[in-house]
Amino acid sequence: MFITLLIAVAAMAQRGQLAAMKNVVDGGYNFWLYAPKEYVTEGHRVPVIIFLHGASLCGRNMQRVRRYGLLHAIQQGRYYPCMVIAPQNPGGAWRPDKIARVLDWVEARHDVDTTRVYVIGMSLGGYGTLDFAGTYPDRVAAAMALCGGSTLKDFSGLGRIPLWILHGTADRAVPLSQSKTVVEAIEDSGNDRLLRHDWLRGADHGDLARILYLKQTYDWLFFHTTQDNPREVDRDVTISLDDLKNAYKNLDKEATRFDIVKEIKPRRQP
Repeated sequence: MFITLLIAVAAMAQRGQLAAMKNVVDGGYNFWLYAPKEYVTEGHRVPVIIFLHGASLCGRNMQRVRRYGLLHAIQQGRYYPCMVIAPQNPGGAWRPDKIARVLDWVEARHDVDTTRVYVIGMSLGGYGTLDFAGTYPDRVAAAMALCGGSTLKDFSGLGRIPLWILHGTADRAVPLSQSKTVVEAIEDSGNDRLLRHDWLRGADHGDLARILYLKQTYDWLFFHTTQDNPREVDRDVTISLDDLKNAYKNLDKEATRFDIVKEIKPRRQP
């Protein structure tokens, strides 16, 4: 009995933590904050991924944000050794300044690697990803925008970061032309050295959500840091339609169990 208890306690100690942060950031969004076991129990400084959801998850019920994307992928068994910020947009376009305030709040309280902040989003979140990364390029180590577009008038910031834009050719929710407009603007400026783009033939809008569950998605993001001199973009990692079909393989729910807590203990005094 005693040995069983010790094993259970040890297993609990190896879990990550997830907290719903409501009304804590003035002028920001409510958000989920996930910390992996490397941060919670081992005290390591970890990267940060900001995940921006699509329009279907907008609202004020934060449980909606866990329906797909990074938090759902973790729950299903895809492990990421990083802190995840998953804001909820109550409605309308994502606002870069409100995302930045959430990031400020996290960085002020947690010992995270500010040179390895990544942003990824799809659909409305793809727009938010490009708008945020283009507005705050010095804060972003790499960005990946899925089946989105951008409301930016100036795309010069996007030319300063490793950026991967992906869109399905059969997307009927957000036309491929929205992503192509961004790519063409960056290419026409001659500032496309760090740009990648892929048009996945036959993939529809929902298919792109599977990219959020692929291991290589995060291998690509984690390759980059703002300290790279010169900045480079990884062109070795690839994502294909076959990869999307196999996105849910090799998951390990037991390895990714986490505790839902009221707050992830701060390490810094804001």
